[in-house]
Amino acid sequence: MDLIAELTAELGAAHVLTGEDAARFGRDWPGKYHWTPLAVVRPGSTDEVATVLRLAHAAKVPVVPVSGNTGLAGGARAEGLLMVSTERLNRIREIRPAARSAVVEAGVILSTLHAAVEEHDLAFPLFFGARGSAMIGGVLSTNAGGSNVLRYGNTRALVLGIEVVLADGRVMDLMSALHKDNTGLDLRDLFIGAEGTLGIITAAVVKLVPKPRAHATAMVSAPDLPAALDLLNRLQEATGGAVEAFEYMPRSYTEHLHRLHPELRPLFAETPEVSILIEVGATAPRDVTPGPDGAIPVTALLEETLAEMIEAGLVADAVVASSEAQRRDLWARREAAAEVQLTRHPLVDTDIAVPLDRVASFLETIHARLPALDAGAETLTVCHLGDGNLHFTIYPTRDDADLMDRMRDAVEDVVADLGGSFSAEHGIGTSKLNTMRRRKDPVALDVMRAIKAALDPSGQMNPGKLIPPD
Repeated sequence: MDLIAELTAELGAAHVLTGEDAARFGRDWPGKYHWTPLAVVRPGSTDEVATVLRLAHAAKVPVVPVSGNTGLAGGARAEGLLMVSTERLNRIREIRPAARSAVVEAGVILSTLHAAVEEHDLAFPLFFGARGSAMIGGVLSTNAGGSNVLRYGNTRALVLGIEVVLADGRVMDLMSALHKDNTGLDLRDLFIGAEGTLGIITAAVVKLVPKPRAHATAMVSAPDLPAALDLLNRLQEATGGAVEAFEYMPRSYTEHLHRLHPELRPLFAETPEVSILIEVGATAPRDVTPGPDGAIPVTALLEETLAEMIEAGLVADAVVASSEAQRRDLWARREAAAEVQLTRHPLVDTDIAVPLDRVASFLETIHARLPALDAGAETLTVCHLGDGNLHFTIYPTRDDADLMDRMRDAVEDVVADLGGSFSAEHGIGTSKLNTMRRRKDPVALDVMRAIKAALDPSGQMNPGKLIPPD
């Protein structure tokens, strides 16, 4: 009996997809990569995932895990390989309001978790544009970030425990709900961010936080990045570290946005050199209970701070949301970023991080270097300024692979000089594999290869991703 027949016998024909039935799994979200998998299996339990991996291991067939398939680095490419979809592992097993945690399976869509815990006045504080399709398994496998990293950290900071199926089908139960567990090596964090190269995460215990009872949200026009960072620091002091989002959008981004989405009307008389989307979250009654004049204290605090900054010349203008509809309108301008950046081709897209006080230096330096490579090249930037993560895109004047490689190399040179990282939140996948080989500390790569060889000696799990071969 061949592998497909064995898998069909175990899972049923409806959950072993081939040919046209598997076509929807044969491309990534941006459309950069296309492939034809051997088959796509859809196990409905951890035991079924274990069965699939045991059979694949025996047949020596490599496996590529896939969740929402919203990745941007080619991490789910699977030409001729067996894909294991987590979409049927979609149960929220338990919500523990008193412990502020939830037990969720890998196929739970992020927005579904948001809605479920909101009923308990809680939040899972991981937010980004693809939350309506991204699944927990992919979020964990890439250690995803988003707009709230400033206050709550990346995915790794939001997880207490995980359940993992190893390459040979063994199930490792690390489903601890403890905040302190000092019993040996931290295997949980080893698998989070491993992009499915060490095993398949099937479930997790995640941390929850009190749902903000009020948000104060504003779009600010600032003269430059140093002024914006001064504003961030002042807001953090004024709010006791309650700034949840601080998103940077330069003039070029705003102009592209308005061309693509004219319905998102300009907020200011003149397009700002720097636009900053600010959001402060509050839970304490003193910050959310309207005063005699109807003003919400956290919003009044934001308005007062912005007024002081305007008087000091560090902010040119500001629009503060006075309703949930206005808040969503402001966020729509930032959450259109992926669409805005991917509307032009060819492009060189990057996902980098530098220290907060060196974001301006990065932009100044790379813009000074690019004309020597391509005098007509244009750029587009959006940035989680609160954590120094830039999505910096270059549009060369010609579709030249060598030119685009040199542009990417120039970006990486500047990032390295500033003590930054060439991958901040999108993972390595396929697209950054050569960069890993060039830029990552060689001893660190040797350690990664040793770990991979120990846990997956046959190289079965998501081959050709994350860790470049020796």
